Formats: sequence, structure tokens, C-alpha cells
Amino acid sequence: MATWLACLIATVAAYVGMEFMAWFTHKYVMHGFLWKWHEDHHKPKHEKEGFFEKNDRFFLVFAIPSMLCYMAGGLWGPTWVLFIGVGISLYGLTYFLIHDVYIHQRFRWFRQLDGWYSRAILRAHGAHHAKTTKEEGESFGLLVVHPKFFKRLLRSKKS
Repeated sequence: MATWLACLIATVAAYVGMEFMAWFTHKYVMHGFLWKWHEDHHKPKHEKEGFFEKNDRFFLVFAIPSMLCYMAGGLWGPTWVLFIGVGISLYGLTYFLIHDVYIHQRFRWFRQLDGWYSRAILRAHGAHHAKTTKEEGESFGLLVVHPKFFKRLLRSKKS
């Protein structure tokens, strides 16, 4: 297999795998034993102090494995390990742009996107934030959205 193909496969696999890793971590770690780090993310804006949240620590939880892959793959090889780091980084960028910029408007770079998929993401995330406790949550992923959030959109368009 060509090296470039192995690197492409490693990048895509890491990117896709990160959606499931993010879901798992969100459900079982953030809403589990590290709820104290995540809890302030579920508070309304008016109850938060300052720009940063304890929840922002999770950036490091995901950035450190990416950095280690960059170092291991870049310094010692094999090269595809470096591209696992690239996939993790690209997912991190996607997560930042969708979650922090688009959904939570922590940066006012772009406002409301008006597509069926972006609306479903907003609905799913809204359903997740409807709960302010760690129990009984739903919609722990970011890019993979439960079909019920698309069905609501279809029903509202028919009315």
C-alpha cells in the first residue's frame, strides 16, 4: 500500500474514531467522574464567571494524545502515526468550530447556519443542555445526530 494512502486512511480513521471517542468521553467521563470539570458548561451564561470554563480543560485531554502522535510519528515513525495525530487535530478543529463557535457563540465568527444538518445539530445539543445535571442526558456526540432531531425538522416544514 502506498505511504500516502496509509496516511490518508490513518487520518480519516482517526477523525471518524474521534466522534465516537468524544461521545464515550462525554457520556461516561464528563457526565461521570469528571462532572466537576464539565458542570459549569451546563450552567446558563448569566451564571458563569469570565470567558473560560472548567470544561475547557478537556481540550488538553484530547490535545495531548494528538501531540504524542505528532511526536512519535514525526520523530521515530512510522509516518502513519503522525497522521493519526493529524486526524485527531482536524476533529478538534471541527469540534471547536461547531461546538464553541457555532453552537455556543463563544466567538462571533459566524452566526446561524440555515441547513437541515446544522439545525439538527442545534436541536440535539439543545436537548443535551436541557438537563443541568449529569444524569439522564442525551445527545452526547457532535456530528452524529439521532434521526429524531431530523424528523422534527421535517414535521415543522410540512406544517
